[in-house]
Amino acid sequence: MSNPEGEEKLPRLYRDLAEWFYLLTPPEHYADEAAFYREMIVRGCRRAVHTVLELGSGGGNNASYLKHHFEMTLVDISEPMLEISRGLNPECEHILGDMRKVRLNRQFDAVFIHDAVSYLTTQDDLARTIETAFVHCLPGGAALFAPDYTRETYQPSTHHGGKDEGDRGLRYLEWVWDPDPADSTYIMDMVYLMRDGRNVTCQRDRHIMGLFSNDEWFKLISAAGFTARIAEYKADYYPPMGTYIFLGIKPVNAE
Repeated sequence: MSNPEGEEKLPRLYRDLAEWFYLLTPPEHYADEAAFYREMIVRGCRRAVHTVLELGSGGGNNASYLKHHFEMTLVDISEPMLEISRGLNPECEHILGDMRKVRLNRQFDAVFIHDAVSYLTTQDDLARTIETAFVHCLPGGAALFAPDYTRETYQPSTHHGGKDEGDRGLRYLEWVWDPDPADSTYIMDMVYLMRDGRNVTCQRDRHIMGLFSNDEWFKLISAAGFTARIAEYKADYYPPMGTYIFLGIKPVNAE
C-alpha cells in the first residue's frame, strides 16, 4: 500500500511490523479477488494485455496470481513491503516509489491499484495518482481502481482474523469508524496480538483512509483523460451492498 510523503508516515503494518503482514492477510485468500480483477482488466482494455503496472502493490498478494497471466511491475512506497513481496514474487520487477508522483518513462497495457488507493485522503492526491495511471497507460489500455469504500458504500464495522504459521501467530481486531462525516477521511484502528513461540505482544496501529463519492471518482478519472466506467463487486468482507470498482479506459488516439 502507498500513501504518505515518506515511509516514516505509513502505518506500522507497512514499516516495522511488515514481517507479520502475511499472518494478517495471507496470499491464499486472494485467489477469487485476483481472478475478478484480471477479468475486469481484460474486459476494460481495448488492446491485448501483456504488461500490467501495479501501483501501491504492498506485499504482492494480488500479484502472486496476476503474474501467471501478465508481466507485472510492482511499485510501492514501503521498502519493507517490497522486500516481502520479492520473496513471494521473485519473477516480478519491484520499484520503490510514491504512486502520486512516480514516473517510470514507459507505458503498460494496464495499470492496477488495489486498496492502496484507499490511503489517499485528499482529492489532490487522488487526482495525482490517477494522472500517474494515465501517464503509464498505453492508448487503448485501462486503469483499474479498487477502493475499500466510496461514500455511498461506507459504513462503520469491526472485523477480526489472523492465522498461525509454525511458532508464530497473529490475531487482529479491526475497527472502522468515522469521527467526522463531513470530511474526506475515516479511520481504521487495528490491534494486533502477535505470538512468537510462547511470547505474546500487543501492538496498536492507526490507518487514516480516504472517502470519496462515486461522482468525485468519475470526475477525477475523466479529468485525467480516461473514459470512466464503474462495476460493482460484492464479497463477504465488503459492505452488504457491495463496493464500487472503477475503470479508466484510455482512448486509442490518446498520447
